[in-house]
Amino acid sequence: MTDGLPDSLIPYDEIVQEALRAVVGRVLGSVAEAGALPGEHHFYITFKTHAPGVDIPKRLIERFPDEMTIVIQNRYWDLTVDDERFSVGLSFNQVPSKLVIPYAAITGFHDPAVNFELRFQALEGADAEPEAHDPAENDGPVGVPVEDGSNVVAVDFKRKK
Repeated sequence: MTDGLPDSLIPYDEIVQEALRAVVGRVLGSVAEAGALPGEHHFYITFKTHAPGVDIPKRLIERFPDEMTIVIQNRYWDLTVDDERFSVGLSFNQVPSKLVIPYAAITGFHDPAVNFELRFQALEGADAEPEAHDPAENDGPVGVPVEDGSNVVAVDFKRKK
């Protein structure tokens, strides 16, 4: 009997990451269609500046050589969204800039107005070791009914730091 689980032949992690990045695209797409952010919503989007497909001014890459966080709130323009990426105009030190960011480059998305946050694994290659995690808290004796009889599954997409 082995202590470890067998390697999955289905890339579940990649599928989930791709689906969650699609959430970001859908949210940005609805904002682009409406032409404005609804209510008090605003977004902090963190991305890898050297990821494939990222197109930002050289001065920003020099200032943020690994990762950068942008805020889409009051002063942005030309938000354009497609299936693979988004582009947006933002001002940095009063210098207007156009940024093109593929969803695959995003490592974090946060809407503080409703305390919604997604964190993504950095795309640093398929050979990267998975992060250590705490033992599952739902492991218990098989066949023991849930006390409240509920059939609800809670999914927490936040990673512990």
